[in-house]
Amino acid sequence: MTRVAAVDCGTNSIRLLIADVDASTGELTELDRRMTVVRLGQGVDRTGRLAPEALERTFAACREYAEIIKEHGAERIRFVATSASRDAENRDEFVDGVVGILGVEPEVITGDQEAEFSFTGATRELPGHEERLVVDIGGGSTEFVIGRGHVEAARSVDIGCVRLTERHVRSDPPEPEEIAAVRADIEAALDLAEEVVPVREAGTLVGLAGSVTTVAGIALGLDAYDSEAIHHSRVSRDRVAEITERLIRSTRDERAAIPVMHPGRVDVIMAGALVLLAIMDRAGVPEVVVSEHDILDGIAWSCASTV
Repeated sequence: MTRVAAVDCGTNSIRLLIADVDASTGELTELDRRMTVVRLGQGVDRTGRLAPEALERTFAACREYAEIIKEHGAERIRFVATSASRDAENRDEFVDGVVGILGVEPEVITGDQEAEFSFTGATRELPGHEERLVVDIGGGSTEFVIGRGHVEAARSVDIGCVRLTERHVRSDPPEPEEIAAVRADIEAALDLAEEVVPVREAGTLVGLAGSVTTVAGIALGLDAYDSEAIHHSRVSRDRVAEITERLIRSTRDERAAIPVMHPGRVDVIMAGALVLLAIMDRAGVPEVVVSEHDILDGIAWSCASTV
């Protein structure tokens, strides 16, 4: 058994999982899991650079995580960075800062690698062997991966809740033309995903990340965010459509008042819900299986095989 720390730094949030992993049995025992919204991708779509304030928010979270990792005595740290740090001209500033705080270099992985980790983390504990489509709706990109026990096809496309919101949404609540622009970008990205991933062949859709889990929390009517209740819950396509329409009509204050809403998702949840609904319609599935286990768990599993 080896104690590992997995860090996933995305466009909207940075997350930490500390777990004991057994390379021989594939057993993973979670010890600590947490998330901090840092909005690393703030303005990247427009400027091509990571903003100084976004870098500082991220480094502050890294300093907090370094203390937690030290307290748990993790033997191995793997830090994976995704969409925003792939796109930024000044990504060296990000890399140098993380190395200085955590002592490990961020692995700026490709979209396909990101999809592989997501698929492994989301499906390893699910029973059965049907064809599964796993979608990880992030802040800057969405990963699509399909497989039956192993990855058969994967693609990352540049749609995410932060990117779409920053690109198109200016009003509160959004104007119809803003929603139409978001939907047009999503449909174009789905066309790109389908060039590689046979989205319509999936027997089961598994949805990952904060946009999906937040929609699930709303669907369940939770008074507060409850990871255990959300994990492996199922939300129908019609319920997702109802929630999406509610979010479109809501003001920022109304979204912030939703009990399960993380403050860092208030501005971007509507775009994330639109992505989820469009994927369900394109795949033709009646429901989404929601997973709290995702790329973080995949990163931790990868540590088991490399320790």
